[in-house]
Amino acid sequence: MASIKDIAKACGVSVATVSKALNGHNDISQATKEKVREAARQMGYMPNSAARALKTNRTYNLGVLFVDEAQSGLTHEFFAAVLDSFKRHAESRGYDITFINHNIGHGHSSYLEHCRYRGVDGVIAACVQFDDPEVVELAYSNLPLVTVDHVFNNRAAVLSDNVEGVQQLIDQLTALGHERIAYITGEQHSAVTQKRLVGFYRACAAHGITVPDAYVVPSTYRDAKGCGEATRRLLSLPQRPTAILFPDDFSAIGGIQAVQEEGLLIPRDISLVGYDGNLISQIMSPQLTTYRQDTEALGKAAAELLIEEIESPRTALPEQRLIAGRFLKGQSIDSPHD
Repeated sequence: MASIKDIAKACGVSVATVSKALNGHNDISQATKEKVREAARQMGYMPNSAARALKTNRTYNLGVLFVDEAQSGLTHEFFAAVLDSFKRHAESRGYDITFINHNIGHGHSSYLEHCRYRGVDGVIAACVQFDDPEVVELAYSNLPLVTVDHVFNNRAAVLSDNVEGVQQLIDQLTALGHERIAYITGEQHSAVTQKRLVGFYRACAAHGITVPDAYVVPSTYRDAKGCGEATRRLLSLPQRPTAILFPDDFSAIGGIQAVQEEGLLIPRDISLVGYDGNLISQIMSPQLTTYRQDTEALGKAAAELLIEEIESPRTALPEQRLIAGRFLKGQSIDSPHD
């Protein structure tokens, strides 16, 4: 395989110039960069990652901490889409990714120990128990970190605008005349749940709606069975709601089934709205009205913030970047008929 010395000889330049050209330095001309890169391509040159790590003190490897309580793994539509965007944008900057876990060989390790063992330059943390002591240890280490939908003090984060998302859904329901609106929430310890609850109560208050305690039912994300049970509880109330907001589109499947088993029609008898805007929401029947989170923008922003912190540690700020989504009108809402 060709070496840097071979490229230097072929181009009639120094080894230092070849190194600068391949690493994008600005103190050589664009013409020289293109000449060197073309020669490297024709000669089949591939940089040695170990040598590059020694020279730059970076491995160009990013850790991904993804621990889903529901054990859905990368079938979790929202986080899978965010991580796919993160991966593509990181790879375009020359980085690879490694999933972080508790295993080093056959022994148990903390997340921070595994990061150091793998030599990652930084970590994105998504869908984890953020109050887990091992996650907190990682957050307060000196390793660059970006979190998704959670904020640690003095750490970068990308956040979906959960307050605005729920408010838009409630605004749409009240515009149709709904006043009895129920909300099946996700896990209570989740920062996402708390922000969506704030958005729900704010929007209802803005429209002069007082929400009965019985109309807010805790459940879990991506749990169709649990959401179905929560829906049945709401439908059995003496004065049932005319509209129900579900924690996510996947969970809404259980809610829709429960409504249909009660002999009710959607949206004639009851209106239903989801959250996330995943593909499943657009192919289910009836097509679900929902709020689409911008997973592409979330993943891109996470990659940008993390790589900036790695490559420009003296000038990077621990920014919290808020990403808006958009309302998707489906076939599951209508004016109340009772």
